[in-house]
Amino acid sequence: MRFLRQVLLSAALLFSCALWSQNTKIVIPAGTPEDKDLSAIAAENDTQKRIASYEEFIQKYADNKPALAYGEWQLSIQYLSAGDAAKALTYGDKALELYPNNLDIIVSQAGVAQAMKDYSKVVDYAAQGAKVFHSIATQPKPADVSDADWATQVKEEQNSAKNGYDFLEGAAYSAIAAEQDPSKRMAEIEEFTPAFPKSQYELQVSQLALYSLQQLNQPQRLVAYGEKALAANPDSIPTLLLLANAYAEDPKQAAKAATYCNKVISLTSGATDKNQKESAGLAHSTLGYAYLREDKLVAAVPELKTAVSMLQDDPQGQQAALFRLGWAYAKRNDKADAVAALQKAAAIDGPYQGPAKEMLAKVNAAGKK
Repeated sequence: MRFLRQVLLSAALLFSCALWSQNTKIVIPAGTPEDKDLSAIAAENDTQKRIASYEEFIQKYADNKPALAYGEWQLSIQYLSAGDAAKALTYGDKALELYPNNLDIIVSQAGVAQAMKDYSKVVDYAAQGAKVFHSIATQPKPADVSDADWATQVKEEQNSAKNGYDFLEGAAYSAIAAEQDPSKRMAEIEEFTPAFPKSQYELQVSQLALYSLQQLNQPQRLVAYGEKALAANPDSIPTLLLLANAYAEDPKQAAKAATYCNKVISLTSGATDKNQKESAGLAHSTLGYAYLREDKLVAAVPELKTAVSMLQDDPQGQQAALFRLGWAYAKRNDKADAVAALQKAAAIDGPYQGPAKEMLAKVNAAGKK
């Protein structure tokens, strides 16, 4: 109920401001039969009776566009209050079809989609609302209005609509963060990014994009997005680490991987924060892996040993470093050290457990040094 009250309050606050824009107004003149009927419906305390009355209202005024849209929008709100989000969405979409640039209806629909946990629809509505908000600054100036007066009017309209824009931005980010399907999450991010330029959630969305592309196993797309994100935030440690890992997979890109790893190590030098310490450990692990991919075993082993010691509080990070260390020892024909590292990696529950067991079997089968 608290969420519902917030949605209804947001809609109420935005109703007056959203009607400023040309072609988005819902005007029902005071004293008309429509206005009197709406006042009577609003005075009804029973939700089901209000729903029935609004149903009659939209049938009665089906040929009156403002009355029909307003009635359908109110039906959407009433159905959401009654717990029927599907009908709320249907009626809200009908209202929105009549007034596609009405920000308050869009906000209301985003709230309904939130209640349904339909994350893609939340982002769709948010992008639609953002487009309406940005169009305020580009609407043509009437010939009979001075430049100064027009600038003031546009600024006031933007300020009035800002609450709606902020609500939609936050709702869209929350939807993206809650999305479990990486393919859908990436599509939502690609819709969000141009709709909300310079978003307050830009860094978080970038990290979710890189994580999604990593899940989708699309290294080229990950690198392209990551480099773009890094250009906007050159000292982003998570982005540097993800790109370093991507580059480390290609021996031809090992130098770039090393550059990014060393930057993370420099950025976290002397850090006392646990997360930064772990980031430094991951950077040493990836740096050692990049050397390993180039067969620079003398350089790889010390980096990986450092990573193992630094990642004691990060089991999966340490597991990756141990697996890589075992691999490096195996390539040097140091069986005892390889077995010790791989046994530790195989004892940790994580993504490298299977590969560690397989490599351990191969090392044992190869015989003594």
